[in-house]
Amino acid sequence: MATRIRRTPVEARRLILEAAGELLAAGGPAAVQVRAVAAAVGVSDAAVNHHFGTREQLLSALLRFGGRKLKSELHAALGTWRDGSADPAALVRILAALYADGYAELALALHQSGWRDTGSGLLDEIVDRLHAQARTDCATTGRTPPARETVQLTVAALHQAVAMEPLFGDAFRRSAGLDAAARDRMLDWWIETLRRTVAGT
Repeated sequence: MATRIRRTPVEARRLILEAAGELLAAGGPAAVQVRAVAAAVGVSDAAVNHHFGTREQLLSALLRFGGRKLKSELHAALGTWRDGSADPAALVRILAALYADGYAELALALHQSGWRDTGSGLLDEIVDRLHAQARTDCATTGRTPPARETVQLTVAALHQAVAMEPLFGDAFRRSAGLDAAARDRMLDWWIETLRRTVAGT
């Protein structure tokens, strides 16, 4: 008989969400089934249900888990900005990577089922840092810094684009006569657009 491993509720929830995230990245939302998650963690289906309730509640928790992970990775990237060396490339790539790991499909599936995100400000820290950097840089270059709302609009548009990329990117590019190989160039375009916004006028 296998020895039962005792875990704190917090640790158990984390392990379940990490396993669910791996299943999501490998097979999309359809792959995140209670039985599959339980098997990946080495617990019973009942244990997963005990911590999350229904499968939909597990998926909702997984989406929030992805948001926390994203926020943490973006914060770490911001921590590398020293001495005016702010470059938004890492931020754009972190956002794109999260959605490519199945979170775009998950957000859409939950939205279609009636779930609505009531949170806000996921990217507030990014907006604040970019706007502060723009003011600092523009003070030394003599350029006019962008308004905070301009930075907000650019970040929101970028976020929307990278979130929709795994779902509709190829179709949108084809509509403009681009092929699938243009995906990376499009990401580079967003990086350059954010750089130009922060550079001011």
